[in-house]
Amino acid sequence: MRTCPAPCILEIHPAAMYEDFTATDPLTQQAIHCEYQCLVVGIATRHSDTVDIKFLVNGQGVWLGLPHPAWVEFKRIAGVPLSDRMAVDLAGSYLKRAIETGLGADRNHWNDISVADVLSLAAGLNWIPQTAVPQ
Repeated sequence: MRTCPAPCILEIHPAAMYEDFTATDPLTQQAIHCEYQCLVVGIATRHSDTVDIKFLVNGQGVWLGLPHPAWVEFKRIAGVPLSDRMAVDLAGSYLKRAIETGLGADRNHWNDISVADVLSLAAGLNWIPQTAVPQ
């Protein structure tokens, strides 16, 4: 079994576990159930060059695209690679925040997530220092 370099980011801050969660829409006060379904890496001339993570939101598919350069920046800052498990947590955290701040869950594809957004989410989960997030 491979171990992380000491200190391991996941030993300090365990995974947030956003695979299955409920968020409340502040406009409707409706509880929205979100469940992770799959992860797809997309690289093509017609694609946004993202890792797409699909959640079922009240049973409807919603895709969140995390940009590839976020993996490079995360490793540069944290010293460990961003794993698929961590990407699911980042996407789930983004989705939960979007729902709870009133951006809604009515979009079926979030393709405008930036590298700075990903790093901000990682800092919010205490995986990297807040000072490492670009302003």
